[in-house]
Amino acid sequence: MPLHLLKLCVGAESIRDLEEWIEEQMIQRRRMGRPLEQTHTTRMVPKRVTELVEDGSLFWVIKGQVSARQRLLEIRPFTDADGIGRCHLVLEPVVTPVEPRPCRPFQGWRYLAEADRPRDIAERGEGLEVM
Repeated sequence: MPLHLLKLCVGAESIRDLEEWIEEQMIQRRRMGRPLEQTHTTRMVPKRVTELVEDGSLFWVIKGQVSARQRLLEIRPFTDADGIGRCHLVLEPVVTPVEPRPCRPFQGWRYLAEADRPRDIAERGEGLEVM
């Protein structure tokens, strides 16, 4: 059964803000000749990596609501220049809106079980994602 991550999308006002940030990141990577992949850096490395990359997603909390998700493709632990362990979450650069759900602020990320995840808006019927 897939396992997911839940994380605050700090600085984003909307799903569109997140999409624009991803577009900018891809343009910068293309200019620098780097691989065209979206990564998000986090301090803690998840321990349940296999379950997450099997078919998991990163669910974004935007303005106090679980609002969107991106599929998790890979988790790459690394040590930064200061010797601190960190992690790159490699994400599919496609943002999928989900049924909005209130969420209190928290630090870092949280695991989210498949049974508790919000459904994609597209699963509810045609045209709802436009709203």
